[in-house]
Amino acid sequence: MAKIATTAFDSADYLNSAEAIAAYLGEYLEDGTPQELRDALATVARSHGVSDLARRSGVSRPGIYKALGQDGNPSFETVRSILAAMGLRLTVEPAEQTPQLV
Repeated sequence: MAKIATTAFDSADYLNSAEAIAAYLGEYLEDGTPQELRDALATVARSHGVSDLARRSGVSRPGIYKALGQDGNPSFETVRSILAAMGLRLTVEPAEQTPQLV
């Protein structure tokens, strides 16, 4: 039986529009853990090129790698700066079922 040649899948290869990135990150914001969201942000950063993203965001290249690395814990400001450099922003909207506020 002949072997089938495959290539590794990298979602960064498909994150080529603001809409695709927003949908990708939106899923992690909805259902992911903080670590999964950090990893998703790292994937998006790779799709944009970390050096270019650092220049546009004002966060240093090593700072992006540290914040989005395996042990990273990015601050809200770092996440906001990275998203803004990609032409994205965080928004808040009501959940499906809104709890009663007192």
